[in-house]
Amino acid sequence: MKLRKLHIVLLFILALVIGLAGGYTGVKLAQKTTPPTEQSMKLGGETAANEVPTQDMEKVDQAFRLIKENYLEEVDDKQLTEGAIQGMLSTLEDPYSSYMDAETMKKFNEQIESSFEGIGAEVNKVDDVLSIVAPVKDSPAEKAGLRPNDQVLKVDGKSLEGLSQNESVAKIRGEKGTKVELTIRRAGVEEPFKVTIVRDTIPQETVYSKTKNVDGKKTGILEVTNFSERTAQEFKEQLTKMEDSGIEGLVIDVRGNPGGLLNVIEDILKQFVPEDMPYLQVEDQKGNKTPYHSDLKEKKKYPISVIIDEGSASASEILAAAMKEMGYDVVGQPSFGKGTIQQAVPLGDESTIKLTFFKWLSPNGKWIHEKGVQPTINQKQPEYYYTSPVEIEEPLKEDQTGDKIKNIQIMLQGLDYDPGRTDGYFSAATKQAVTSFQQDNDLPTSGEIDAQTAKLIETQIIKSIRNGKDDKQLDKAIEEVYK
Repeated sequence: MKLRKLHIVLLFILALVIGLAGGYTGVKLAQKTTPPTEQSMKLGGETAANEVPTQDMEKVDQAFRLIKENYLEEVDDKQLTEGAIQGMLSTLEDPYSSYMDAETMKKFNEQIESSFEGIGAEVNKVDDVLSIVAPVKDSPAEKAGLRPNDQVLKVDGKSLEGLSQNESVAKIRGEKGTKVELTIRRAGVEEPFKVTIVRDTIPQETVYSKTKNVDGKKTGILEVTNFSERTAQEFKEQLTKMEDSGIEGLVIDVRGNPGGLLNVIEDILKQFVPEDMPYLQVEDQKGNKTPYHSDLKEKKKYPISVIIDEGSASASEILAAAMKEMGYDVVGQPSFGKGTIQQAVPLGDESTIKLTFFKWLSPNGKWIHEKGVQPTINQKQPEYYYTSPVEIEEPLKEDQTGDKIKNIQIMLQGLDYDPGRTDGYFSAATKQAVTSFQQDNDLPTSGEIDAQTAKLIETQIIKSIRNGKDDKQLDKAIEEVYK
């Protein structure tokens, strides 16, 4: 009987939501494009605390019958069932607990292969608005200048208001070579602006390494873009290679890293945190805390610093918190602030619930949720790192004022063209800076900021940022390594 089937499904889900007890192995952090490792999970036992009251299930059955028998139009059983599941999860008011139907899971699984197609940005619903956690390194999203905390208001001119995170993501994703227009709201920018992005194949390389000589000392720099299945192995291989080459200091860069798999960050921290202190604590629903230790006998003999920013979330924050409490410097800006652990629970029909199971705590027992890891050394990037695209309808001219002019002035300054001022007044010096830029880039030398000039200025600024020009956070982290 269809109703009985619904009853069983809802009973299972209600039991799951109301009385979860689960294993820790294979727990997954953040909503990532990587699969959970093998999971061992035990649902709550058949105790009174975990039983769903009969009257509650009768109420659900009654609502189901009422809709099926009386609603003006025909309603699909599956639609009602999935709506009930989504409704229960929405009452948790937890952006990290979600339901993925079979079709969404299929698309999700496509993303966990070696590559997938889209714009390459980690997103999350914050206060019912789809927000960028971080763009993927070398992705179309990064190349277009998207940044952590950018809010996506519209896709191709259509509002995302009222859509779930999965529905919103489905509108953004698409085949390689196709275009998507996003309307973005950015903190500190007066008006939303539009960004057109050409979708592409998103590679899943996660660890990048290089060395740099600092006052005669060979310094290793390891950038980790997310924590997926192969990240720990890649990290160990590249760190070992640098250690064999004789590095005297190390910088670990997790800026813009939105997180990933818990077992992966554990494997990485086990290489740094000795056995006499936990690298992580996990707190369950009852407040019981479990510390986790490595078998490492002693810490690295060389100094280390870590770089974070507002796009460093989840597993990145576990790393930063542990290294900070070991006494290493953490440089940059406060991190995202995600201190919970989720696990994906399959429902047997290729759909899945991703549910928050635990809190994670720093080695000393601190919970950074919604606060972030605070750096030991606050360091912002140059002002032009925080500028945004400018939409030009009519050319901007000398003696005009406004935020668009201010934005362009800051960008010109970042490109080594002196605008004379950066307060939004289009001065004679600003006109000269614009003219010089136009001459150097074979544009009509009007001295006015038209759409073509503004676009090229923005393109060159994004390129400078991606190339690491004036990277004050990295420079500071390297400087602090040897203090």
